Amino acid sequence: MTRAQRLREAFTSGRGAHWHPTDALVRGLALGVGMVVLGGLLHEVELVLFGAPLLISTLLALITPVTGTPTVKVHGLPRTGEIGAAKSIVEVDPGTGAEVLAIRLPDPVAGGIGVVHLMPATAREIDVVLRRDAWGEGVDLRPDHLVAGPDALFVHGPITAVERGRVILPPVEALPAGLLPARAVGLVGAHRARRPGDSVELRDIRAFQPGDRLRRIDWRVSLRTSAMAGTAEGTYLHVREHHAEADADVVLALDTRQDVGAELGEWATPARATTVHPLGRSLGEWSLASRGTTVRPGGSLDLAVRAAASLGAGYLRQGDRVGLVDLGRPQLGARPGVGRRQLLRLRNQLVVCARSAGWAQRPVLRPEQVPHGALVVVLSPFLDAEVVELAVHAARRGNLVLAVDVLPQPLRPDPEARWGVSALKVIRLEHDVRLEAMRQHGVAVVPWGAPIAGVLRQARTERRLSR
Repeated sequence: MTRAQRLREAFTSGRGAHWHPTDALVRGLALGVGMVVLGGLLHEVELVLFGAPLLISTLLALITPVTGTPTVKVHGLPRTGEIGAAKSIVEVDPGTGAEVLAIRLPDPVAGGIGVVHLMPATAREIDVVLRRDAWGEGVDLRPDHLVAGPDALFVHGPITAVERGRVILPPVEALPAGLLPARAVGLVGAHRARRPGDSVELRDIRAFQPGDRLRRIDWRVSLRTSAMAGTAEGTYLHVREHHAEADADVVLALDTRQDVGAELGEWATPARATTVHPLGRSLGEWSLASRGTTVRPGGSLDLAVRAAASLGAGYLRQGDRVGLVDLGRPQLGARPGVGRRQLLRLRNQLVVCARSAGWAQRPVLRPEQVPHGALVVVLSPFLDAEVVELAVHAARRGNLVLAVDVLPQPLRPDPEARWGVSALKVIRLEHDVRLEAMRQHGVAVVPWGAPIAGVLRQARTERRLSR
């Protein structure tokens, strides 16, 4: 029996975390003693020549001290990360007298906890590459290990290690944020407010009033007006009035009640919450279900989360305050804030919302969750009338509402259903009717991926003209 075969047998034996002999040691002693004794009794030299080396090697393994408790520790594994590859270090202390280490290491190409690797016990630090190609929670590393002594006759383990994972944050794409309705809370910000103030954008030219600053006087208009009136008195002085620049509030309203893909035949099938990773076969057939989110790759919720992360990053980059509301579970939202820390908080909360996603009868957007004058961005596939009513009510309260359609396109009918094509036509027509109804009530509608700057500018102009 080879050393690899002995290690495979030790892995599948299911014994505890202590040094213990393998079945190969018992067989080696029994077979070596038996062949030597039988060769001496029968005067067969061949039996003695075959049995003596086996008996001697077994006895040498018995007298070789194998002590200590092997330990495996993971260093440099952050709690959060980005999509792609990351590095970590596995520190190994195999104990005294160990010769071979069998340890499970992640696959740097396919990801997952990987296969079992054989290496000498002299290895102390092992550099591992962790790879995740999708956002969400998941297991990156589980260093199951087994340490073997001389000739694998004594082993420690196998040890099922603790699962180590990370939260992969949703990716952020660089997108133009577009114009926003401003909330005049100060004289700083990136957006134009309705009230007059100090900025570079001209609002009006009016007559001079007591309290106006002299540096705001427009001397050309003042001299021309005085010349036309035939006098140079101060009553004909005019000043330039500018718009104030203010911060803006943005509320990202995420619809987590539905998660559909492009295949209509899969809409009734819930997304799988686990992914089975193939493990190595050289040292036994093992399997592990890695925890993950219940988000369909490329589905509506996946697109909505990516869009929310990208829009939030764009608005925060302008200095605005951005908050998050889960329409299905309002308690999972995040208060408006600014800065890089707020972006990290939003991306983490998006993962939490996706993890708790599920059907709710009605979407909820409370008035206290939306500051006055804030831009409300509703990210939904708009497959029911309830979310449409929510967007319309938010617009009636005086907020500028942007409806971002995240329904995957193009939709494909169920090939196994008799009325698959007809059902697809009905779904498309109902979806178009909902979007048009929101437009008729002053809600700006745009599919995800289309530029939003012009849509928001037109919506703001129409609101100003309607007043």
